[in-house]
Amino acid sequence: MKALTKTKDGLILAEKDFSAPEGESLVRVLISGICNTDIEIVKGYAGFHGTIGHEFVGLVEESPDVPGLIGKRVLGEINVGCLKCGWCRENDSRHCPGRTVLGILGRDGSHAEYLSLPARNLIEVPDEISNERAVFAEPFAAALGITEQVPIRPETRVAVIGDGKLGILCAWALATKTQHLFLIGRHPNKLRIGELGNAEGVLLEDAGKFGRDFDVVVEASGSESGFETALGLVRPRGKVVLKSTFQGKSVWEAWRVVVDEITIVGSRCGKFRPVIDLIRNPAFPLEKLIAEEFALTDGIKAMDHASRRGALKVILRP
Repeated sequence: MKALTKTKDGLILAEKDFSAPEGESLVRVLISGICNTDIEIVKGYAGFHGTIGHEFVGLVEESPDVPGLIGKRVLGEINVGCLKCGWCRENDSRHCPGRTVLGILGRDGSHAEYLSLPARNLIEVPDEISNERAVFAEPFAAALGITEQVPIRPETRVAVIGDGKLGILCAWALATKTQHLFLIGRHPNKLRIGELGNAEGVLLEDAGKFGRDFDVVVEASGSESGFETALGLVRPRGKVVLKSTFQGKSVWEAWRVVVDEITIVGSRCGKFRPVIDLIRNPAFPLEKLIAEEFALTDGIKAMDHASRRGALKVILRP
């Protein structure tokens, strides 16, 4: 099969022999989405070598453990746990110390013609949800996952920094929980998309009008400067949620966190099942987040396009 692969020398479109490991389901990829994490992996983030990609919709072709999945259209939870540790016993493999992660850690990913996952990781896509909407399940789940760690109530004042695809999804997800959601960014056209999901768009240059008025600030800009902006908006004893993953080390003023007793929360993956209703909901115009579509054979060109400043979602089709 063809697979977009990170090697020690860079990114290549490789030809690979592939079969599902014993006990796992073989999934033919119908569509996959390029994520900022994929771009950072190519730069060296996580030290991963292999097929990249973790956002996908696929069709199950083999499933020895659950034959009823064969022929079904599916999404896939990206963390595969050991089934033995305390995390896995609680049915949450996201922090299993022995986990593999699709296209990120120890497991070939979705920018390929085929992938494999255990049947327990697969979730059937309802018939009424298109591939183009379903492919947003992973980042939308990650956005909603913030609420597992940070309580968001109707009165909670929340700012999301970053009007890219992740920032918009965070704004939409959290706007289902609070009446006070502000999406802060540099691009009026993207802010207008965010406002379609019940968020109020604010240009970065105008964000100072709020002062330090937010209970929760979500940093989803993918830039180091986003953290500084967050510290300038969150109230004392408020919470800053970090959603961005990027290669390299950050420089920040720790004293501001100490003096103002700010809680810093890292937030990575979310669970897929709670987000299915959000994907189904036409109030969220997910299709407007798709910028371009490429064939897998043009995967390197697609990655270059997705790496452009301000790019929205780029889709690959095998």
